[in-house]
Amino acid sequence: MELLKIYHELPGTEHSMKNLKDSSRSLKKTSEFHRNSRQQKRIKANTQFHVAVPKIFIMNRFSLGSRSSKTFKPKKNIPEGTHQYDLMKHAAATLGSGNLRLAVMLPEGEDLNEWVAVNTVDFFNQINMLFGTITEFCTEESCPIMSAGPKYEYHWADGHTVKKPIKCSAPKYIDYLMTWVQDQLDDETLFPSKIGVPFPKNFLSIAKTILKRLFRVYAHIYHQHFSEVVQLGEEAHLNTSFKHFIFFVQEFNLIERRELAPLQELIEKLTAKDAR
Repeated sequence: MELLKIYHELPGTEHSMKNLKDSSRSLKKTSEFHRNSRQQKRIKANTQFHVAVPKIFIMNRFSLGSRSSKTFKPKKNIPEGTHQYDLMKHAAATLGSGNLRLAVMLPEGEDLNEWVAVNTVDFFNQINMLFGTITEFCTEESCPIMSAGPKYEYHWADGHTVKKPIKCSAPKYIDYLMTWVQDQLDDETLFPSKIGVPFPKNFLSIAKTILKRLFRVYAHIYHQHFSEVVQLGEEAHLNTSFKHFIFFVQEFNLIERRELAPLQELIEKLTAKDAR
């Protein structure tokens, strides 16, 4: 008998898992969803986990396709003239080399916290844009629970406004999640952008929680909306963004293996040719 794994968010950074009976639900795809709009170029999309070797790009710095698109949340910008902005430009240039393993490595002489901060902002923007292209398909009706296939379900809590884990639809969960991440990124005490302002001592722990939760959006898109991604013709963009994300979290051990279980098979396929 297969089991459904429910991830309960607890106050702070950890979660507990409970094994329950598999309650596979059929989710139909339809209609509209409230989304914050800001102009970006649109990502198209594609169908089963088709793993092609995609072009290298950084999603918030290139043209994403012929459609106009809206981000799910306003894009987070790193101020020009800051060292983090210089790091962001370095990351973009390294990604252009086509070697993702090299692109995620800490540049010589740089601070790990700053490097993780810059990339966390970039992944937020990438996922923000990716999800922004399929919000019309991810609705209360089509996705009444936040899941990653029939075996994984996520319940939301942030330890502050929502202290007890709640079961909610995927669009509501992702709205909670992206709003929460945005609040963390905008907090100068957590993600300082000014020279001389130190990162908090628990910064990596904070970043790990953010990245763990952002992974769940990738997992939901792959399991529940990959057909729409394929219809839009941009599965290579999704694959490259996710591959970049996985290489980064693997490089610095930022997400536990068990958290990656919903996409473990895909991860193995995407990273097989680049194994060290």
